[in-house]
Amino acid sequence: MNSSRLSQLLDFLKNDPKDAFTLYAIATEYKSTDPQEALKYFEILLQEHPDYLATYYHVAHLYLELEEDEKAEAAFKKGIELAQKQENALSLRELQNAYNEFLFED
Repeated sequence: MNSSRLSQLLDFLKNDPKDAFTLYAIATEYKSTDPQEALKYFEILLQEHPDYLATYYHVAHLYLELEEDEKAEAAFKKGIELAQKQENALSLRELQNAYNEFLFED
């Protein structure tokens, strides 16, 4: 985690607390060092910005890391559905591959 980048992102969030990209960037910064804090920001995204597609791949993997398999599966499925709706072939392929891997390992 880059603490100066995180500090700057948190300042951006104070100025615009509803900005999806800033929330996503903060969650990503926390992901490797403080998974629970990352989860807090990812879940804000899921609630307040359910169409922010990038969230689903990362939150699903974080749920897996936290051994919350049911939530991970739901996130994969919702992300796949959203990628289809948004006609985002790259994200759809990434989510489907990750979901298939999850199913295979489960």
